[in-house]
Amino acid sequence: MGWYERLGQWSDEHRFGVDLTVTLVLAVVFVPASAAFSSGGASGVGTSAGWAAFWALLILAPLPWRRSHPLASSVTVYSVALVHLLAGYLVIFPADFAVLVALYSVTVYGPRWAHRTAIVASLVGAVVLGIALGLLSGRLADLATMVFFTSAFGGMTFLAVWAFGLVRRSRRETIAALVDRAERLEVERDQQAQIATAAERARIAREMHDIVAHSLSVIIAQADGGRYAAANDPDAATRALTTVSETGRAALADMRRLLGVLRSEPPRPATSPTAAVGPGGTLALPSGRSPGTTLRPTTAGPSPYGPAGTDARSPSGGAAAALERAPQPDTADLESLVAQVRDSGMRVSFVRVGESRPLPPGAGLTVYRVCQEALTNVLKHAGPDPEVTVVVRWGATTLDLEVEDDGRGASTAAENRQDSRPGGYGVLGMRERAALFGGTVQVGPRAGGGFRVHLRIPVPPVPPAPRSAPAPASSGDTRPAPGPGHAHPPNPWAPPAPAPSGRMGPGRAGPTGAPGTTSPPPPPPA
Repeated sequence: MGWYERLGQWSDEHRFGVDLTVTLVLAVVFVPASAAFSSGGASGVGTSAGWAAFWALLILAPLPWRRSHPLASSVTVYSVALVHLLAGYLVIFPADFAVLVALYSVTVYGPRWAHRTAIVASLVGAVVLGIALGLLSGRLADLATMVFFTSAFGGMTFLAVWAFGLVRRSRRETIAALVDRAERLEVERDQQAQIATAAERARIAREMHDIVAHSLSVIIAQADGGRYAAANDPDAATRALTTVSETGRAALADMRRLLGVLRSEPPRPATSPTAAVGPGGTLALPSGRSPGTTLRPTTAGPSPYGPAGTDARSPSGGAAAALERAPQPDTADLESLVAQVRDSGMRVSFVRVGESRPLPPGAGLTVYRVCQEALTNVLKHAGPDPEVTVVVRWGATTLDLEVEDDGRGASTAAENRQDSRPGGYGVLGMRERAALFGGTVQVGPRAGGGFRVHLRIPVPPVPPAPRSAPAPASSGDTRPAPGPGHAHPPNPWAPPAPAPSGRMGPGRAGPTGAPGTTSPPPPPPA
């Protein structure tokens, strides 16, 4: 910003003080000059210096308010000019320049109708002044000449000042519009940041609730079952502890993956203390332990989350690290979710109706989380030994998920607490997830007992099957074409069909034993 812009900004901030100072300086010069100009008879017949000074002081008095109150200041200046013109003081020079200042001020700072009215009044005043000066000469020829020159000179002067004021007004409006736009953009940016922050916090809260609530419910159920079965069935207690360990690892991996997006720097690799290798491949204990005690690797059963007690950086312990880098679950993982809940001792049936197809990003996770929350609520509220049914129904344009149970916990609690709210944060999270994709969630007790959760979200329609033209039969092929009710027998050498879940199934080992490769079938014997 240059000195001129800074000076203009300072002048706008101190309008009355600056205008008052300028007016006082002009009054010191203009009032004596106007009195001297009128004493020679230039203002009209019978004029005096005292009255000229009075009119000059009166016409300059409203100028300190020309920017703070432009309309009132301009009306006062024009009124004083008209009154002293009718009083016989035709021109009070140079005090009458205040009329030009008033016209400029009302054009720049006043309303639109005010400056349009001011320019019309100025042009009319120029004509009236010409007529008055012509009548003062007493000759008709001088009247026409005086009216023409006075109107032309005064009109051009007023129009020039008005045009300059319009340019200044346009610049001020442009600057004000830019400043207002910048302020609105800044406010909108802050609002968008707040909205994004609130949405991200809600998403993290939903994920944390689903992960922690489901995992802890399974862990508590397994821990209670293992404690009761430890005395009579040690194998069942061992299986329960294994499920607790696997569920805890899965929850920890999900939590690390969720909280990893909040870190700005990559995680630092964990450093483990160096351990000496003892006899027989054992690991010597650190100092402070008995010299005869060593740590041996555990030989627990296989687990999909990697063996316990192994380092994630080792080849055998890479499953835990791979679990943290696994993609988010979707509809293809509902069967594994149901199997996990079934392992906790609950009777769960899983039904899939219709042809599954790819979903938009995030929609599969929504279906999975809603099913996970519904099964978690069954674990917590359905009572002892409930029977649960999970139905996934693929429609033409919708996907329906229904989770029903015949427990008595939810219906009894609803009957005992009629004034309770319909759901907690879990139900709220399910509805928020469904609303993100234009879906709905219906939650409530079933008739006759139990609870029901119904999710419906829109999905892309089923793509039409491509119509392939029939291939012409070869000359050596004498087999008849299959009729409407006949089909060729399946080819025993055809490669296996892909997995229905949409994921890549494990490839069969080829002749060289390389995993994931498929060897061509041998030719049939001649």
